[in-house]
Amino acid sequence: MLWKLAEAGRQLDANLVRLAPGGRVAPHAEPELDVLVFVVAGDGVLGAGTADEPRPLAEGATVWLPHGSTRSITAGPDGLSYLTVHRRRPGLWIRPHGGAS
Repeated sequence: MLWKLAEAGRQLDANLVRLAPGGRVAPHAEPELDVLVFVVAGDGVLGAGTADEPRPLAEGATVWLPHGSTRSITAGPDGLSYLTVHRRRPGLWIRPHGGAS
């Protein structure tokens, strides 16, 4: 990660990520948050789960990844830099065992 939004009291999270040539973010699902991806430089491939074909990513591409979707990102031969933006994740909290209040 090259940069992240870290100001107190914010409602958004944003990260500028740089993947080296051939670098990869392994397939994963985001169950709660929609994520917006904006490609700043380079190129690569977005894998959007087993049912979807891989999609090429190039500078200037903007992709919305809905919550619950599975995705992976692989950088091309020149690397890939992209910005992600999503609602801020809620802080961790302790829930009573068994649903008791």
